[in-house]
Formats: sequence, structure tokens, C-alpha cells
Amino acid sequence: MTEPEPSTSPRPRLFSVVPKNVKWLIYLMSFAAMAYGFLFVVVTAHLPELGFGSGAVGLILGVSGVSLVLSAIPLGMLSDRRGRKWILIIGTVGLVPSLLMLALTRDLSFLILAGIVAGVSEGAFLSTWNAMIADQTTLENRDAAFSLSFIISTVVMGVGFALPILFPLFTNWTGLGSVEIHRYAMIVVALISLLTPITLSILLRGYKEKKREKKDIPKAKTTGLLLKFSGINGLIGLGAGFIMPLIPTWLFLKFGVLDTWSGPLWAVANLTIGFAAIASPRMSKKYGPVRAIVFTQSMSMAFMVTIAYVPDVYLVGGMFVIRTAMMNMSVPIMDSYLMSIITKDQRGLASAINSIFWRLPNSLTTIAGGFMLQAGYLDLPFLIAASFYIVAIVLFYKVFKGVDRRVEE
Repeated sequence: MTEPEPSTSPRPRLFSVVPKNVKWLIYLMSFAAMAYGFLFVVVTAHLPELGFGSGAVGLILGVSGVSLVLSAIPLGMLSDRRGRKWILIIGTVGLVPSLLMLALTRDLSFLILAGIVAGVSEGAFLSTWNAMIADQTTLENRDAAFSLSFIISTVVMGVGFALPILFPLFTNWTGLGSVEIHRYAMIVVALISLLTPITLSILLRGYKEKKREKKDIPKAKTTGLLLKFSGINGLIGLGAGFIMPLIPTWLFLKFGVLDTWSGPLWAVANLTIGFAAIASPRMSKKYGPVRAIVFTQSMSMAFMVTIAYVPDVYLVGGMFVIRTAMMNMSVPIMDSYLMSIITKDQRGLASAINSIFWRLPNSLTTIAGGFMLQAGYLDLPFLIAASFYIVAIVLFYKVFKGVDRRVEE
């Protein structure tokens, strides 16, 4: 891969170093990311409007996470051996049946099935996406590539979150009720999400991947680092599961707001995350990835606890946006850092393992958090989440402060 020519301007464009094919890969994933954002709002905010309890919402999210866990490792191993692109392309198709089931039935068993299919789809994405970006970048442009990926995905997911803000307008124009508008929107968004696998198959038709048999894959020397990184990240997932996926449900229970309010709030939060992540590569370069991760995550903690006790919904919204932006600025740095401290032949498996270590405890505690909210404990999940976050941040700095990124092979 040829290195980009240095810019003669005082401040070169941050993402000019990202390879063209990687940029297009990121852009074309936008259709699926938007659909995933809308699916999340439907499950967490629209289903309670239909009469489903927070326990049912937590169960759907939980089984989605478990299905991700069960599928991600075999898909990650397969991607390291046989190639990543077709796993990614086929995986993005899974959003279509998930959205259609949510649109066409209120049977809880089918809604759970929709969560399972969405989880497998996400497992295919998480076990291939980071590895595909890392395979096509170097240490010099990897931070920028992961930052661009994070920015685009959060912004377009924000579009998916924000879609319900338009539904009252459609209700006035068409005379249809909220249920019908949601149903038609899910069908349309499902069809739009098909653009991702179609366009990716065109973009990647000339993309060649080396296929390796199991005996040809060298034994990884970085497994210990991977397990430490993933284990600490798992503490974040464990804490987050108690409340973060359930914020729209919490808002509904505490303030009585519907997805026409909580959906746009998630959208604003995602947009803020996207803009904040522009600074991530420069922070990583200036302070080092470990210090940048610890700093941004630590800054979010005061807001985590305070949100639970704020009595005004608008102030809660503002604090949630700031907290989410500070916590998630570290995500592209963490993805780039992990892909740079392990061997190339382990990236697919590493992506899967790291996702599992985060998602499995997150899924279990989401179920627990849902039942806590249902029982009326609206503050407790925030306190539990903050406690796990603090432990994870301290451990991460202690373990990785002296671990440098690998030199490219």
C-alpha cells in the first residue's frame, strides 16, 4: 500500500490519509447502520408504547446479545481462514427479516426471533468489520480510518434514531395512527437496508483475500493481551447493560416520553459522538492511545451518576448527550489500538472475542436492568453501571499503560 503524500498545508485534512476503498466501505455500510438505529428505537421505545413491559424489552435485547455471542467466534475464525467479505455482506441482510417481523407481528415469540436474527447479523458484522479496516490500513492511517468509521456509523444510526420525530407529521398528512406509521416505516427501512449488501457486493467484487487452512495459521503470540483487553472491556459491557440500552424505556417510565422524544435524543447523542470523535485520532497521537482512552472515559463518569437524580427531562437529555459523547470518543481509539497490538492473522477472531466479552455480560445485565426498572428501581441501574465503569477504567490503565502498538509486518 503506497503512503499518502504529506500535505503542504499547515493542517492537512484529517481523513485524507484513509484509503479510498476503505472510505467507500464505510459509506456503503450507512444504509444498514441507519436501519439498526431505527430497529433499536422500535424495540426499546415503541414496544413499551404497544404495551410490552420493560422485562420483555430486556429479554429481546438479551437474546439478541446471546445470539451474537454464539455466532461471533465461529464467524470470526471462519473470516480469518476463508475471508471476511462474504460473511460481512450476508450478515447485513439479517436486518431485513428482523425489521419485517417487528412490523408484522406482536407475538412475543416472533419478536424474540427477530432479536436472535439481529444478533447473528451483528455478530457477522463485528467479527469482520474491524479486521477488514485494519487489513487495508497501516499504523499511520489506522486511527483516522477507525475514527471515520465511527463518525459515519454514529451519525447515520442517529438518523435511524431520529426517524420517529417525523411520524406525527405523517399522522397528520395520512390520518394513520402511530402503530400503522411505525409498521410502514419498518418495512421501508428494511428495504433501504438491502442497499448495503447489494452495493458492498459490487464494491468488493475485486477484493482478494488470502485463504488459509487451519494448519497454515501461526499460533498467536498476543492471546494474553487480547484476553486482558477483552476482559476489561467486558466490565464496561457488564455495567452498561444495566441501563444504557434501556434509556428510552427508563425515560418512558420516569417521564412518560415516547419514542418521538427519546428517538431524537439518541440521534442528537449520536451526532454529538460523531463530531466529538473527530478529535480522537489527534488525542491518540498527542497523548497516546491508552491515556486518551482513560481520559475520555473518566470524564463521562460524573454525568453517569448525576443523570439518575435530575428531575427535569430536558436537563437529563443534555447530560445524557454529553455523557455519551465523552464515553464513546474512546471507541475508535480502542478499536484501532486492539487491531494494532495483535497479529494480523488473529484480527477476525480478536474482533469476535472482544465483542463477546462485551456483549455477553451486557446482554445478561440488560435483562436484569429491565426487571429492575419494572420493579420500580429507576436509580439503582445507574449506580451499578458507574461502579463497573470505574473499576474497568482503572484496570485498563494499570494493565496497558506500557503496551505499545506493534510494528507492521
